[in-house]
Amino acid sequence: MNKTSIAESLPELWAALGDTAWMVLLSFVVTVVFGIITGVLLRLTDHDGLRPHRTFNRIFGAIVNVFRSLPFLILLIAVIPFTRWVVGTAYGPTAAVVPLAIGAIPFFGRVVESALREVAPGKIEAAQVMGASTWQIVRKVLLPEAMSPLVSGATLTLVMLIGYSAMAGTIGGGGVGDFAIKYGYQRFNTPVLLVSVVVLIIIVQLIQSIGDAIVRSMAHKRG
Repeated sequence: MNKTSIAESLPELWAALGDTAWMVLLSFVVTVVFGIITGVLLRLTDHDGLRPHRTFNRIFGAIVNVFRSLPFLILLIAVIPFTRWVVGTAYGPTAAVVPLAIGAIPFFGRVVESALREVAPGKIEAAQVMGASTWQIVRKVLLPEAMSPLVSGATLTLVMLIGYSAMAGTIGGGGVGDFAIKYGYQRFNTPVLLVSVVVLIIIVQLIQSIGDAIVRSMAHKRG
C-alpha cells in the first residue's frame, strides 16, 4: 500500500478535524445539560440535601457509578444497538455522539455534585429563610456559587471527550482518530500518525488554557 505524504493527506485531515469538532461539541452540550441534571439530583437527594431521599439517591448513584466504571471502548461496543436506534446508524461522527455523551455524563454529573457540595450552607439557609423554593435555590444560589469549579470540571470533561473521540475512530466514528488509523497506522505511515497525535495535543492544550483562563477570570472578579 502506497504511503500518503503529510501534504497529500491535509484535505482528509481537515475533514477529520471537522468531524471531531462536530462530535465533541455536540456530545459536550448534551453532557453539560444532562450532567448538571444528574449532579443536581444527586446533591438534592443526598442525606444533607434539600430534598433527601435515601433510596433514590442510592439507586441513581449506583447507576451513575456503573456507567463511570465501564471502559469507554467496551461502552462503545455495548451501546451500538442503542446508537443505531437513536440515530439510525452506528457509524460516523453523529453516531459517535451517543456513546461519547453516555460515557461523559456520569463523570460530569459527579463533578457537578462535588461542586455543589462545596457551596456554603449559610447561603442556602439564607435563601430558605427568604422563602426561596428548591428550584430557585438551585438556579440562583447553588449553580452560580459553584460556577468556578463547574467551568473547571467542564474543561476537564471536554478534554476527556477529545480523547474519547479518538477512540471512537476505532469503530468507524470518524474524526482524527479514524484518520490516524486509516492514513497512519494501517499504512505504516509514522509521520502522518505523529501529525495526528500532535494535532490532538495542540487542541487539548488550547482548550485547557482557555478553560484555566476563564476560571482565573472568574476568581479575580469574585475577589
